[in-house]
Amino acid sequence: MATNANPMKPYLGKLVGIKDIATNHKLFQIELTEPEGQVAFADYKPGQFIFLSAYGAGEAPFGITSTPARSPDFVEVAVNDLGHVTHALHGMEEGNPVGVRGPLGNWFPMDEVKGKDVVILGAGIGGAPLRPVVHTILDNRADYGHTTILWAARAPDLLVFTDEFDDWGSAPDTEFHVTIDREHPDWSGNVGLITNLLEQVNPPSGENVVTIACGPPIAIHFITLTLLKLGYTLDRMLTTLEARMHCGIGKCGRCNMGEKFICSDGPVFWQNEIAEFLESDV
Repeated sequence: MATNANPMKPYLGKLVGIKDIATNHKLFQIELTEPEGQVAFADYKPGQFIFLSAYGAGEAPFGITSTPARSPDFVEVAVNDLGHVTHALHGMEEGNPVGVRGPLGNWFPMDEVKGKDVVILGAGIGGAPLRPVVHTILDNRADYGHTTILWAARAPDLLVFTDEFDDWGSAPDTEFHVTIDREHPDWSGNVGLITNLLEQVNPPSGENVVTIACGPPIAIHFITLTLLKLGYTLDRMLTTLEARMHCGIGKCGRCNMGEKFICSDGPVFWQNEIAEFLESDV
């Protein structure tokens, strides 16, 4: 994987697609317009992240939501309109220039997961960085065992990638379950937290099973407790963490968690690496 000689210098990019995927959530498709950036992003991995710059507003970190196999000409990120930079990004149009630093961080060990059953748990916008995991499994279906996808949000309008649900649920040897936190007049499906759904579905927890989860820290905490209750062990649980990152290369210390830096040691961790730190962070 190519690396930038100056990891704090963004590559130049251009927005080539913008799509609403949930209330206040947009999917941005970014074309790298410099040869150096195109080389750097030729083989990014599921779980890595970027810093996306809105010129004049600043930059912010986002988990990559695409794979090179499905999106060879652009990189995708999902952006929730939450603050100054994200609001500026939501105000941009196709064709606008952006800056891109990355790809940064480690990634989900998809080669190590080959041959295993997989349970994927996406809570809210935290599901966005798990989309590349889903795509990797479905695009290489014979390489992975039975896959269970559990997806959740507070309300129906906050579920991300709903246009892909049918494809996920109809894939071979794959089951898909979705829930919202509380009853809603526009919803006739399952109601309850993702932990309730997990206990209801109760995927087998043998040694050949790996779980992959992403969501807010409080959601990861209770997902972990529920998985332990169902017989899973910490060394078979993968998660990707959200944090207030600033440099993205392990220098500023803003995202430290105990002895770990989420940006450079992660953002992907096995739960037995971080369980004690997560417990104190909740």
